[in-house]
Amino acid sequence: MCHFSCGSTPFRQTSAYRLFSSRDNLEAHYLAGGHVEQVVHALVSASKANIELPFQMATAIDLAGRDVLEAVRMSVNPKVIDTPPVSAVAIDGIQLIAKARVTVRANIKQLVGGAGEETILARVGEGIVSSIGSAASHKSVLENPDSISKLVLRKGLDAGTAFEILSIDIADIDIGKNIGAVLQMDQAQADKNIAQARAEERRAMAIALEQEMKAKAQEARAKVIEAEAEVPKAMAEAFRSGNMGIMDFYRMKNIQSDTDMRDAIAKPQGGAKEESSK
Repeated sequence: MCHFSCGSTPFRQTSAYRLFSSRDNLEAHYLAGGHVEQVVHALVSASKANIELPFQMATAIDLAGRDVLEAVRMSVNPKVIDTPPVSAVAIDGIQLIAKARVTVRANIKQLVGGAGEETILARVGEGIVSSIGSAASHKSVLENPDSISKLVLRKGLDAGTAFEILSIDIADIDIGKNIGAVLQMDQAQADKNIAQARAEERRAMAIALEQEMKAKAQEARAKVIEAEAEVPKAMAEAFRSGNMGIMDFYRMKNIQSDTDMRDAIAKPQGGAKEESSK
């Protein structure tokens, strides 16, 4: 059996006692591991503040692991939550770093099963990123920071949470990096590397083709030399077989001398000097 007192007056004689259906409910809550004193204070505070808080809901909130007294206090005196810096990029490529202050009030009906402060912060951060990202210019955001809070508030971010968002105020906005310029520089560097790789590939192909042409020329030259080596053999065979006489030989030598003279005349002057120096 539990005994409670409110100052010098026994709890049974106070008006707050009428908030409970029976003393057995308090005993059952105490045996269930609940914090009876916090539940009692929460019910009294809620009654004084004209906040609807049934006994069953208060005990359910307490057994769910939440501080029911703190929840009632937050319903009377809203809490201010500071968000961490949120980075977002406007359409013009300028990064903005925003900090917001979210004023929330406890939603008594959503305390059991409702999401906590982390969800509120995540949703507000997402709303800030979406609002800044849809802005055509970072200047418009700097000129009207309240446009962010208005857009975020219209999204109903407190749905399914244990809080009711009263206001979202942008505390500070700083200008970060020019992300658009950085991305363009990275893209230009990537294009440059690709162009250099393709040029190197073409150069390697040209060198390979040149080597192949040189090899073919050397092969052709070798065949010419091989064919020229067969000429004396053919002339000797012609002499032995009687198909070629001495006059034919002299005539061929005269033609060859005339050809050599013409080649010497056709060569540049520098080439002639080099031959004379030799």
